[in-house]
Amino acid sequence: MDVKSTLSYLYWLFCQFELITCSYLMEPWEKVLFYSFNLAMAGLLLYTAYVCVAFHASSAFQLLWSFLGGPRENALSVVK
Repeated sequence: MDVKSTLSYLYWLFCQFELITCSYLMEPWEKVLFYSFNLAMAGLLLYTAYVCVAFHASSAFQLLWSFLGGPRENALSVVK
């Protein structure tokens, strides 16, 4: 796939996005606010998903490790 067809495809996707969201009817300053809000929300969603997935994967690996015979903690070692 060459660069020209890739850019053409991305432009087509952007036009589809504008048609679906009806943002082609907005004034330029409205588009800036709309796109920046959407990008900020998408960024926050991706960041939150990244943090939550990392936390849950860590918890799952710890649980799996304990089931597979990892070292068991003794009640006395916790008290000491």
